Amino acid sequence: MIQIDDAGSGSLIGGTCIGAIRVETNEYVFDFIPVSYYRNNMFSSKEYLNKACQIVFGLLKRLNWESSERLDICQGYMFDKLREELKYRNVFYRSVKINEPLQPLIEKTFQEYALMLGLPIQYVKYTKYPLHFHRILRWVYADYDNRIKLCKTGWKSWKKYGNLKVLTGNDVLYNSNFICLKCGETIKKGSKVKRLEYTSNCLNVIYLHNKCPYDIFKI
Repeated sequence: MIQIDDAGSGSLIGGTCIGAIRVETNEYVFDFIPVSYYRNNMFSSKEYLNKACQIVFGLLKRLNWESSERLDICQGYMFDKLREELKYRNVFYRSVKINEPLQPLIEKTFQEYALMLGLPIQYVKYTKYPLHFHRILRWVYADYDNRIKLCKTGWKSWKKYGNLKVLTGNDVLYNSNFICLKCGETIKKGSKVKRLEYTSNCLNVIYLHNKCPYDIFKI
């Protein structure tokens, strides 16, 4: 039996992971819909659904799948075009809620991908709501010009919150439990910092190193 699922379509940053597994042997393959499919006309025309369909057939080919083998597909919208194509080809499949073994595996794949994009580990793991929109938005605003390239800018939520007025200033941190959202390193107690402030669904204050090692490294 082959399971098909996706992960990351609800994350502000990055594309979407599409994965497939042969349950009996744990053969696992995956690919990504690029984030460019979530911008401008490509997003409004839902080209990501066609791309998901294309990727799935590529994954099935890599698994040497034959139409006689059972095919379980996540019942979510991401595979609407795929279901249409399978019906057109008279291929039997089941739309189901995907659980183990694929669901936790593909979620882990997307988490590793998000970390590779630079997202702090505490934004991905060790939290009840990983990859939460407004948490990631804080990370994006900490280095806006570079991180906007990673965002799904076609989203309505991005159009609402993705170009907010940001007030900047200087401050001194007297607490020791802050990290710089630009470089990810701890800000030492008593340090001079840059302060960014904006209002989305609530007031957000971001602290950055006054002389961030990330900026020095870029130079």
